[in-house]
Amino acid sequence: MKDIHDVIIRPIVSEKSNALMGQGKYTFVVHPRATKVQIRQAVEELFRVRVRSVNTARFRGKPRRFGVHRGRTPAWKKAVVTLAPGEKIQFFEGM
Repeated sequence: MKDIHDVIIRPIVSEKSNALMGQGKYTFVVHPRATKVQIRQAVEELFRVRVRSVNTARFRGKPRRFGVHRGRTPAWKKAVVTLAPGEKIQFFEGM
């Protein structure tokens, strides 16, 4: 990845991710070929925080139908970033 904005695509805002924020864990959709090291560097540079760990999960696309048309949902990758104690991402605090 050339740019940190290519690594992190968007945050995931759901009930489960909001519950994890209380534990200092933030969830993002990331580029499918991004490594844990690249994700760590991108989060630290974008939000000016210290990252303790990065956990990732890959999701395959599922087959879908709309009438007679068939297709697939896109494959994607999720990253759960755990911050160092006392660190917060201000972007998420208003949500």
